[in-house]
Amino acid sequence: MEYKNLPDMKGLASLKAIVELGGVEEAGHAMNVGQPAITKRLRALEASYGVSLMKRESRRLELTPAGERVYAFARLVLDHQDTLLDDLESLRAGQNHLRLEVTFSIGEHLLPNLLLRFNDTYPELHIQSRMGYTRRIQTRLATGLSDMALLEQAPDHPDILVQKWLDDELILVCGPEHPLFGSDLLPMDELGNLRYVLREPQSSMRITLDKTLKDIGIMHIPVAMEVGSTDTIVEMLEHGKHVSFLPRFAVAEALVENSLYHIRIQGLRIQRTLWIARSRLNLNNDVAERFIQLLRNNY
Repeated sequence: MEYKNLPDMKGLASLKAIVELGGVEEAGHAMNVGQPAITKRLRALEASYGVSLMKRESRRLELTPAGERVYAFARLVLDHQDTLLDDLESLRAGQNHLRLEVTFSIGEHLLPNLLLRFNDTYPELHIQSRMGYTRRIQTRLATGLSDMALLEQAPDHPDILVQKWLDDELILVCGPEHPLFGSDLLPMDELGNLRYVLREPQSSMRITLDKTLKDIGIMHIPVAMEVGSTDTIVEMLEHGKHVSFLPRFAVAEALVENSLYHIRIQGLRIQRTLWIARSRLNLNNDVAERFIQLLRNNY
């Protein structure tokens, strides 16, 4: 690697600011420097890569094809820089922090109660939590940017330790206005005649559902809507005539209250496991051990 020609972080930040704020002047104001300094940084960045990054079109600066790629790289690098700063701040704060990541469904339905119980038990300890998709969470665990995660799919990576947490099930549910509310067993071949509102394709539950249906020969079901929130789907079902496959833990309360109904399918159960995943780069974390103990005691 040629170290002397590496791009400067300020140059990458300047390019990003020019693109996102609309020009050199705006970038200078945001970065608290003059226009000549921004221009100089841009020229230095172009020199480090040996290509032109921007050109003037109709009195505006536009990215060249090479500039498009460098801009994408700048966004990635600066995002990782922000994450690194957060990570270093956690280290400075001492060993009383846990960087926890969860999938969206777990974050919406299980995490709030867990965090409240943990805080009641250990008020001196701190958990920094965030929600995301399983693939992104796995990357952050493997690189040590997160300490621990609660997931709906087990990661397969040598730098991630995986432990079984809970048994769960994806179940077909509908609201009181649906004709199948209160019905008996649904024949499996009727699944293609229903109208579905489901989570988006990159969500863990959707990946599990699509694979399960494909394995039994169902390649397509009529998906009317895809929604990025389990809570929103629950509310839609309670007031509409669609059905959805959702985690049992997410709809348990609604089933008890009869605002949703579990439609049992003849010959089909979609059982799965929820997982505890930990970065092997930070296994010596007392907060994680205490949080896992709380998980075991409450579930």
